[in-house]
Amino acid sequence: MSRFFSKSRIFNSIRFYIFLLVFVAGLLPSLIFASSLSNSYEQKSVSTETIEIISQIRTLSNRILSENYFEDPTSQQVEAYVDLLSAIYDGRIMIINKDYAVISDSYHLAENKTVLSSEVIAAMQGVDVSNYDGENAFIEVVVPVEASETGEVLGVILASVSSTDITMNIEYMSENAMVLGFAVLILVTIVAVFGSARIVRPFIRMSENIEKMQTSMEEAELSILDYEETRKVSYAFNDLIARMKQTEESRQEFVSNVSHELKTPLTSMKVLADSLNSQEDVPAELYREFMEDIAAEIDRENNIINDLLTLVKLDRTNGEININSVNINELIELVLKRLRPIAARHNIEVVFETQRNVIAEVDEVKMTQVITNLVENAIKYNTDDGWVHVTLNADAAFFYITVEDGGMGIDEESLPHIFERFYRADKSHSREIGGTGLGLAITRSAVLLHRGTIKVDSQLGNGTTFSLRIPLNYRTK
Repeated sequence: MSRFFSKSRIFNSIRFYIFLLVFVAGLLPSLIFASSLSNSYEQKSVSTETIEIISQIRTLSNRILSENYFEDPTSQQVEAYVDLLSAIYDGRIMIINKDYAVISDSYHLAENKTVLSSEVIAAMQGVDVSNYDGENAFIEVVVPVEASETGEVLGVILASVSSTDITMNIEYMSENAMVLGFAVLILVTIVAVFGSARIVRPFIRMSENIEKMQTSMEEAELSILDYEETRKVSYAFNDLIARMKQTEESRQEFVSNVSHELKTPLTSMKVLADSLNSQEDVPAELYREFMEDIAAEIDRENNIINDLLTLVKLDRTNGEININSVNINELIELVLKRLRPIAARHNIEVVFETQRNVIAEVDEVKMTQVITNLVENAIKYNTDDGWVHVTLNADAAFFYITVEDGGMGIDEESLPHIFERFYRADKSHSREIGGTGLGLAITRSAVLLHRGTIKVDSQLGNGTTFSLRIPLNYRTK
């Protein structure tokens, strides 16, 4: 069984197919050339021989006419020339009169007999006829004898000439071609073996390098630049490895951040609980205060877990989105109605502006979460007596939401990272402001799920503006 699979791997390898291609490409033209050369030689030799025989027959025809042989078939000169041609060409020559009777036969076998072959009949019409029979190795020529003055056909001369010399030469050429073909076969095999090995060598190196990379991802880099194809594969592979490294680093950082964020509320609760346990006769007011702090930490832990679950669900279920036709104006009004009491605690004015009624295909729950996160952040990272402006607009294909505030803003260094998980631009106020550091990551994932875009523009101390662009029609985007 292992031998079968070994053979199967050989026949399925690219090296085998390259070998086969080179072998066929090298051998096939040689075979075609040898065959065409043999056929070409045979045709050329037969044509030359036929022309020469016809020339000699015409000479004989002239002697027949000059000797008036058809009237008096006793000319010794004609008989001698017939015998001479028969000997030269190792063939048979017959002179046939217009009554289809043989009046002279170099073999002296058919004299006074009638010949009615199609070739003789055709020649009696004044047409030269020639046939080649390669199987039996002879050339047959039938030439009419025409009176010089009137052009009347007085008879025909039929010559059957042996083509053994041509056949022998062809056999000789075939033997030489076979030897040459065998030499070409050996040469092509050598070229195919070494050529295929040379061609696939970069792919073998590539496979070996990839196997080595499995043990050490840190030093993983592919550099097989022999061919344009291997160069492209190397670049694509290195790009993939770089992304994998980045993903792994992000995963490790995410796990570290999750561990830290989940551990912090637990640590706080443990400290508060230990403080209560270490004191005797704790006053009710202090006990209540500690329990309120513990409850706040539990709420914080619960918020982190809920946000993590939301983020994981967005990452894992790209296709699970409940699209409905939603009035975006009413959706924003509902969100602002819930958040205005929070803004009122710090005397922050929340204003909504729009010039048209916008109906769009969105997931109402996820879009509510997006708007809530952005407006809630604008309120949290604002100043007392500040403001938040929410605007809605649309064109033929998209609707646009901007959430602008006049708050503390984001420094330039933090802007590229604000959509990262657990990233907080203002770490000094993150504890007192609250939040899990996952809100903007969830917002971005939900916007991308709607095939939209989100951008941010901010300057430290001059407020922040988030801009959304979402397709009106989800299915035709």
